[in-house]
Amino acid sequence: MNKILSLTLLFLLVSCQYFDKQVPSEDELLQKRLNEINWKEVTVYPSVAECDSIFDKERKKECFFKYLSQIIQNKIAPDSLTVNASIIDTIDVRVTVSADSQITFEPLFTSDSTSYNKAKIDSIIKSRLVDFPKIEPAQKDGIPVKTQFILPVIIKE
Repeated sequence: MNKILSLTLLFLLVSCQYFDKQVPSEDELLQKRLNEINWKEVTVYPSVAECDSIFDKERKKECFFKYLSQIIQNKIAPDSLTVNASIIDTIDVRVTVSADSQITFEPLFTSDSTSYNKAKIDSIIKSRLVDFPKIEPAQKDGIPVKTQFILPVIIKE
């Protein structure tokens, strides 16, 4: 009986080390999580109230881009950009939505485009593209982030 008791006691003392687990440090956990995140893609794209009822990620993205394109076209249509429509029919605009919902626009011109007045088009776009409806910023794992994208704006005559 004494041998069994001593053997059991020895077994318990030796087996305790199997239950002792190393707890990873906060830095290790953070690095592991940062490596898991895909930094090239957001989890939630920017959105407007008109697209909030859509739950599919891709359809919501399409809704946002269509809405933004339509608003931009409506805002610049009454201006003198239509005079240049015979020369250019599409302008690429870099849209930046910051984490605090601020939106900025920057027209992008090709280097060989000398047939129209870039400064005039730039000033028209920047002066007309103001007072936008509230845009919810993109999110990465629940945190608002800055996003940039290029939106082709079609100029209609």
